[in-house]
Amino acid sequence: MDVRPEPSQPIQRIKVGVIGLLAVVVLIAIASAIISSATREAPVAGSAQANLVAEIASTNDAAPMGSGEPLAEMGVAPSSANLALPATTPSR
Repeated sequence: MDVRPEPSQPIQRIKVGVIGLLAVVVLIAIASAIISSATREAPVAGSAQANLVAEIASTNDAAPMGSGEPLAEMGVAPSSANLALPATTPSR
C-alpha cells in the first residue's frame, strides 16, 4: 500500500513557508525601524558635552598623586601625616 500525499499538500507547505519568511522579514523591518529611531533621538538636555568631559579628563590625568590616603584627602578621616606628636611635659 503506497500512501500518496494529497495534491494540495505541497502547495500548502509552500504557502506556509512563504508566510513564515514574510513574517520574519516584517519583524526585522520593525526592529530596524525601532533601532534607527532610537539612534536618531535628540540628546537629553543637560547631557555631558564632549569637549568639557575631555578637558576634565585631561586635568585629572595631570593631577599629582595624592598622599595615598584617599579618606584623608576627602576629609573623612585624619591623615597620619597631620597627626601631631603627643604632647610631652617638660621634665624637671
